[in-house]
Amino acid sequence: MFPTHRPRRLRRSDAMRDLVRETHIRADDFIYPMFVQETSKEAEPIPSMPGQMRHTIDSLLAAAEETVEAGVKAIMLFGIPAEKDEAGSQAFAEDGIVQRAFRALKDRGFPLELIADVCMCEYTSHGHCGVIREGDVHNDPTLDLLAKTAVSQVQAGADVVAPSDMMDGRVAAIRKALDGIGREDVPILSYAVKYASAFYGPFRDAADSAPQFGDRRSYQMDPPNVREGIKEALADIEEGADIVMVKPALAYLDVIRAVKERTHVPVAAYNVSGEYAMIEFAAKAGVLDRERIIGEVLVSIKRAGADLIFTYHAVEVARWLK
Repeated sequence: MFPTHRPRRLRRSDAMRDLVRETHIRADDFIYPMFVQETSKEAEPIPSMPGQMRHTIDSLLAAAEETVEAGVKAIMLFGIPAEKDEAGSQAFAEDGIVQRAFRALKDRGFPLELIADVCMCEYTSHGHCGVIREGDVHNDPTLDLLAKTAVSQVQAGADVVAPSDMMDGRVAAIRKALDGIGREDVPILSYAVKYASAFYGPFRDAADSAPQFGDRRSYQMDPPNVREGIKEALADIEEGADIVMVKPALAYLDVIRAVKERTHVPVAAYNVSGEYAMIEFAAKAGVLDRERIIGEVLVSIKRAGADLIFTYHAVEVARWLK
C-alpha cells in the first residue's frame, strides 16, 4: 500500500527517536576553555561572553571542581598577564600566570587533562602571535619562543600542548623541544586549520589579545580555502601532531568533514567565542530556544566529523546529559 516507505514510523516517540539516533554527544567529547588572569584580585565576568569568567587562581580551582563534577574530562587554559612586552616573555616565564595555574591544578589532583594554549598574542604588547620585525610577524624567530613556552607549560603541569599561532613549522619545533627534555609522552594538539575569522571578537575582549596594528591574515588561513586546510593538517601530522583542530566550527563544518576524511588522527573543532556569544545574546533577546539551539550546534559539529569539541557550553551541557 502506498507509500511503501514511512520514515515517520521511526520518529513517533522519544524512545524510538533515541533508539535510531545516528549522532550522539557525550561529556567525554568536550574540552572546556577557561581564562585565568593576574590583572585583578577578583574573578571578573566577561561582558561579551555571558556566563564566562576571567578567573583568579582560586576561582579557577573552584570552577575546575565543578567541571569535574559535571563529567567533563579536559580543560584548556588561556592566561592574561599583568604585564606584557614585545617578546611575550610572560608566556614562558616560570612564574607566569598559566604556569602557576597549572601547578595549582596539579596540586589539587583533579582528574582532568590539562591543555595549554601555546601562543604569544595574550602576552605580547602588540597583540600579534609572534616576533615583530619591520612591522610584520617573522616566522622562524617565533618558533623558538613557542618551543620555550610549550616546555615551560609542560614543566608546570600541562598534559597536552596546543599551538594556536599558525607559524609554519611550529609543531616540529615544539616536538623537538619536548623530546629534548625527555617528554616524548606529551601529545601535541595542533590548531592546524585556524582561519582569520571575525568570530574571535569576544575572545580578544576576554584575553586582551586584539592586535594593536594590522590583522592576522598573513598567518591565519583565508576563509574561502578548504584544500589549504587539508594541506595544513597533513603537514602538522607529518611534523608530529597527535590531534588536529579546525577553528572556528560553525562556518567551517565542511572543512571539519574534509579534514576528517583525509586524516587518521583525532579531529577537534573549536566552537569559538563569537559562536557562543551569538547564542547567548539571541537567547537573551528571546528570539530562540537556548537549550535546543546549543544542542543543535554541538550535534552539527559532531556530525560533521569532530571527535573533540572545545566549547564554552561544556559544563552546562554535561550537566544536562547527566
